[in-house]
Amino acid sequence: MSTVTVTLPDGTPLEVERGSTVEDVAYEIGPGLGDDTVAGVVDGELVDKHAPLTADVELEIVTESSDEYLDVLRHSAAHVFAQALQRLHPDAKLTIGPWTDNGFYYDITDVDIDEDDLEAIEAEAEEIIAEDLDIERELVDREEAFERYEDNPFKQDILETEAADDEEVSFYTQGEFEDLCQGPHVESTGEIGGFALLEISAAFWRGEEENETLTRVYGTAFPTQDALDEFLEQRRKAEERDHRKIGQEMDLFSIDETTGPGLPLYEPNGKKILNELSEYVAGLNRDAGYDEVETPHVFRTELWKKSGHYENYVDDMFLLDVNDEEYGLKPMNCPGHATIFEQNSWSYRDLPVRYFEDGKVYRKEQRGELSGLSRTWAFTIDDGHLFVRPDQIEEEVLATVDIILDTLDTFNLDYTVQFATRPEKSVGGDEIWEKAESQLEAVLDEQDIDYVVEEGDGAFYGPKIDFAFEDALGRHWDGPTVQLDFNMPERFDLSYTGEDNEEHRPVMIHRALYGSYERFFMVLTEHYNGKFPPWLAPEQIRLLPVSDDNIAYCEEIQDELEDFRVTIEDRSWTVGKKIQQAHDDRVPYMCVIGDNEEEAGTISVRDRKEREEKDIDIGEFRDHLETEIEQQRTAVTFLAGR
Repeated sequence: MSTVTVTLPDGTPLEVERGSTVEDVAYEIGPGLGDDTVAGVVDGELVDKHAPLTADVELEIVTESSDEYLDVLRHSAAHVFAQALQRLHPDAKLTIGPWTDNGFYYDITDVDIDEDDLEAIEAEAEEIIAEDLDIERELVDREEAFERYEDNPFKQDILETEAADDEEVSFYTQGEFEDLCQGPHVESTGEIGGFALLEISAAFWRGEEENETLTRVYGTAFPTQDALDEFLEQRRKAEERDHRKIGQEMDLFSIDETTGPGLPLYEPNGKKILNELSEYVAGLNRDAGYDEVETPHVFRTELWKKSGHYENYVDDMFLLDVNDEEYGLKPMNCPGHATIFEQNSWSYRDLPVRYFEDGKVYRKEQRGELSGLSRTWAFTIDDGHLFVRPDQIEEEVLATVDIILDTLDTFNLDYTVQFATRPEKSVGGDEIWEKAESQLEAVLDEQDIDYVVEEGDGAFYGPKIDFAFEDALGRHWDGPTVQLDFNMPERFDLSYTGEDNEEHRPVMIHRALYGSYERFFMVLTEHYNGKFPPWLAPEQIRLLPVSDDNIAYCEEIQDELEDFRVTIEDRSWTVGKKIQQAHDDRVPYMCVIGDNEEEAGTISVRDRKEREEKDIDIGEFRDHLETEIEQQRTAVTFLAGR
């Protein structure tokens, strides 16, 4: 056929000559749009405006007003960084430099730079932007491309893999600089209004630990300097909330290279918070009819082969050889729960069966991806698994979503919701998938929840509802989830006796109210900026004696408040310094105790919002705290409105 059909965002079909470019189509629509075209989105993929269309596609034209324009601009900014780097360090080798959600990065090698070098590179990049160099696309024969990169094995690797079937490959040039790249890019370097380099880290080529270690430089760019300044200010505020910084300041957790990367150590303060989180979710589970179970940290890999995890997760598993048998630290809890269900006989009257466990799991993430509590090797999932009849799916999912929403409301968290449907590779028949998807969607609609449909993003074993959190740096992390599973009951040959006295296959529901404790802890730390609600705070009250003579009275008060987490600041500091330290430690309440309070048998109460009142009855304060903590309020409220 000599033509192809291009479907525009409004559904309008447009027939164009096969091989027409994105830009050609834009001019076909109108000369103004053609002039404004920066790139295109073809079947969901951002491409250069010169990309030829050789089949029927869905097409969106990208202009400066499009959301995707920022991605294109940042891709060009990555090239500006690379050009500036090679002007200052000619021997530096380039590997890959994509745009990201918040900017770009470029992986480089054969150059020794650190954070102190970024200022000079950034200044050179500003010169390149001021030069307003045209960014031009050039098609080059693959053989010639190999010759251009005879001293760069990384670019040759890209040519051998990603561009192996192409007779010609594209280069982009700006001034003296050229780079193998698929694009897209803006017209010139001068379109970049604001440019900044942010940080340096290590990375592995292709993300594989056995490959070469590279230097990764992160940066960002915006159409205007004002937009960049706003971003940098938000980033500065976000860094103040970074859970790694707060975790160190509050002695919550640590990750030590001696004990191993990605293996967090929770200090007493952190463990107190974890205990409160665990007790909270355990109460929700018991109220919802779950039975608590426990499974070991390690199983024979026969279990993981039976569940299907071995073939999917073996590269991410920690494997052990024990007496010539292979064992693996568990990457998930569900096979253990399925085994517990399998070992009993069940009637249709017994279902649903609900298990929960705070189960520690282990996944061998790439070391370069490990970061604080957001991505670790060892983490704990507040796991729940339900074994239900098909007619119980909607009711149980609805109940689970109710609990998740109550949990998110308790912590006053913002979230987004995704509904993920059947992927190309899946198990189970069309009818059961269609019914399962309609049931999950019905729950979301009944709850009036805003959600995004992620077509084909479900697990191979069933559709799912995912809740995601945004951290202080704008990154999104998996949180609570509800997943239907038709695969594991089949693999484990799970069954129950139906009303017809025949054997039937249950459906398995996976759900977590937090996701993992580690990521939830991270989100809460940044959400509250370390100022945890009184019921979660590792230290709820700090008693501040005015002098050492008042310490004995403080000990009496501590006894009266023994149901709370109370400490006495007994260092020989001034009262002002004691108050400042308590504020820095983010303690919800502090009680200043001097001779006047001791004589009157009262306390002076001050909260971390710097509200203060004297002559408070100890019993009144205790009663209020009991209520505040029992109701799990998210703010200090004793002095509010007094």
